[in-house]
Formats: sequence, structure tokens, C-alpha cells
Amino acid sequence: MPRFSIIIPLYNKEKYIQHTLKSVLNQTFQDFEIIIVNDGSTDQSVALVNEINDVRIQLIHQENQGVSVARNIGIENAHANYICFLDADDFWYPHFLQTFNDLIEKYSDYEVFSAAFEVETKWKTFASLYSIDASKTDLVVNFFDASKKECVIWTSCAVFKKSVFEHVGNFDTTIKIAQDTDLWIRIGMHYPIVFTWNILAIYKHDAESLSKKTDDLTHRLNFKKFEEAEKSNQKLKAYLDLNRYFAALHSKLNGNYQNYKLLVQQIQLRNLPLRKRVLLKTPAFILQNLAKLQQLLVKWGISKSILK
Repeated sequence: MPRFSIIIPLYNKEKYIQHTLKSVLNQTFQDFEIIIVNDGSTDQSVALVNEINDVRIQLIHQENQGVSVARNIGIENAHANYICFLDADDFWYPHFLQTFNDLIEKYSDYEVFSAAFEVETKWKTFASLYSIDASKTDLVVNFFDASKKECVIWTSCAVFKKSVFEHVGNFDTTIKIAQDTDLWIRIGMHYPIVFTWNILAIYKHDAESLSKKTDDLTHRLNFKKFEEAEKSNQKLKAYLDLNRYFAALHSKLNGNYQNYKLLVQQIQLRNLPLRKRVLLKTPAFILQNLAKLQQLLVKWGISKSILK
């Protein structure tokens, strides 16, 4: 049985997949299997995977059903006790698996592990910012406390004991946007997170993602799922309000004021810092200009998003 099962959902990533795979195969820790779930790719992605000859690579094919279905199939086919996810255009540094294996040995009573990562734009690469004590290299954190800036769990830079999914369930296939956030919330409600400040992965950031994502609430995080739990869990409520804030901005930017008003009504404003409260009330045309400013800030390496 391998130590790690690495699950890679693949859909039309011919420009990146070999680079991503090589970042796994070049790991200093080599006890792993790779499960690639081809989600109906129509480009040369599969052919490029087949060019790499390694017995640890398992390629599963399915019709295009979305990333959540692909990841869930990977979980079902995983043989290891510890599972990692890696998007087909992201990248691991060579010490990724060794660092996590060391954390697993050090924190043997814990089941969820995460690490810092870098954000790569077409201009610059810079480290993510967290609301986490930086005086220690690694520490145990509460998911909601640690996710007030950057989410403490990022899909391509975390490790989970397989039993975690047996407890909280897999990715929700009914959600098209923020499927990962939904799962991290469910995990955060039950598990503390072992976090290391070691930068172990690179995320390719899309500076225009704010305007690209849908504002259709039926496609986004299902807040009703946590309606009862947030009544008695203030940390959960605060984190959900932060996500409602982002969804409300999307809705306003796209002119959907009905969804915007619905979301704002659900937010306890005291859960948002002053800057976010101001942005929430800012007219759409100003938000659109701020979104353009966002791209300049990313270009200069100052911020990932003016609206965060």
C-alpha cells in the first residue's frame, strides 16, 4: 500500500499536465500512487499523460461530469491512507510529500494537514497571506480562525487521512463554484488543521476570476446546508458571512441585485471588517473600476485582489 494517493482531475490541460506530473514524479519522497481522472478531455491531455511511463500512474476515464465527480472517483479508487489533490495546472515543490510525511509522523493524532503556497501570476509570484501565527514553522489551528484572510486549506496543497471523507463526505457534486470551500467547511467543523509555513506548491492565479465566476446562487456554496449549525457556531457564522460577502460582490458586479440583497440580509455586518462593509455598499460602477485596479495590484505584486 502506498503512503499517499495523489488525485489529479484532468480536463483540457495539455499546456500544463506534463509539467504538473513531473513535479510529482520529482518528489524526494517516492512512496505514492497517482490517480488521474480524465473528465472527458477533448485536447491532447490524455496523449501527453500516456507519454509518461510510470507504473504508479493510473488513468481513469469518464464523460465530462465536472471536477467534483472526478475527485470523488479518485477518492473511491485511492489505496493509500493519506490523500492529496493536485489540479492539473498547479505545481509541487520537490519536498512537498516529504514535508507532509514528516508532519504526519510528528502530529500522529491529527488527520488534516495543510501548507503555505505561492501565487503565480503572469507578472510575478508571491506568497499567500494568512491569519496564522508566523512565529512557529508548524502549528495546529482552527479552520475558521485561520481562514480570515487566505483559506488555510487549498486543494493542491493539503493532505487528508482517508477516514476524513468517510466522516464528512466527499465533494458536493451539485455545486459548481466553491465545491472545495463547502468540503473544507465540513472538515473544519470537525477537525483541527496542522499547518506549516513551508511553501510547498504554486497556484496559477487568474486575475480576472472575480468577473468570470457566476453569480447564480444555485451554482455556488449552499449556505442553507449550514443554516442550523451556524446558529450555535459563531466562528462558522463569521466564515459563512465572509463567503456571502464575496458572493454579494459577484452578484452586484453582474447586475443581479436580487441575489445581492438576499445575501446582504443574511450577513451580520459585525463579522466583516470596515473595509469590506464599505465595499459591500459601494456602487457597482466603482466596484468595476476597483476590479480593474485589482489587475494592476496583481501586476505590481501588491495584492491578489483589491476586493478581498
